[in-house]
Amino acid sequence: MRPQALVTGGNRGIGAAIAIALAGRGFDIVIADLAHTEDTVRTTRAAAALGAHVAFVAADIADLAQHARIVDAAWAPAGRLDTLVGNAGVSVARRGDVLDVTPESFDRVLGVNLRGTFFLAQAVARRMLADPPGAAHRSIVTISSANAEIVSPDRAEYCFAKSALSMMAKVFALRLAPAGIASYEVRPGVIRTDMTRVAAPKYDRLIAEGLTPIARWGEPDDVGRTVAALACGELPFVTGEAVHVDGGLHIRRL
Repeated sequence: MRPQALVTGGNRGIGAAIAIALAGRGFDIVIADLAHTEDTVRTTRAAAALGAHVAFVAADIADLAQHARIVDAAWAPAGRLDTLVGNAGVSVARRGDVLDVTPESFDRVLGVNLRGTFFLAQAVARRMLADPPGAAHRSIVTISSANAEIVSPDRAEYCFAKSALSMMAKVFALRLAPAGIASYEVRPGVIRTDMTRVAAPKYDRLIAEGLTPIARWGEPDDVGRTVAALACGELPFVTGEAVHVDGGLHIRRL
């Protein structure tokens, strides 16, 4: 039986690349996203072309009342789940001074990126612990950001959420390791997506000036292939680790 993965925010961008990469490694996929769109169709077709069965559940992870339905949808195809990829996230509506952050922006960003991500992972972990272990590697993979460490003063609330996800991944690692369930954090750097398009000229300039040792934009597939390797258990003696997919952005230099 094929391993099963739930990918939140899987319609497009990094989430779509993760779903497709997992499909290429033999996973069946459940995508959770806000609505079924043309992006869903494209991602589903690409994953299905690799042999995956793909299901979709329309849900907002910021609404905790919807989590039970997401979990049920994730278990429905095979009666189990092997991997949760907590990828869904939002950026700030408007970049600006930390002194101008509003409660509305703070609540929206942390509601999706931290609160919703944590409580969905909690619900999945509880269900995983109730299941007998199977042959497949089991894991929770949390997509954070280079902003877990690197400060972007013009989107402070985003940095707050991503830094907290880093600790969340470690806490889950300690709690779930006795059951053979790994917890990983993946930190994308400057990845070419709709979210970064607003700042593309800035990043083009910074990359040309040597922002990263690997002197190019990251692509969603760079993240997808990393997540797939982790979900397949290719690092069996690793848990609680942050994997940087950032071209070396995180490396300090003099």
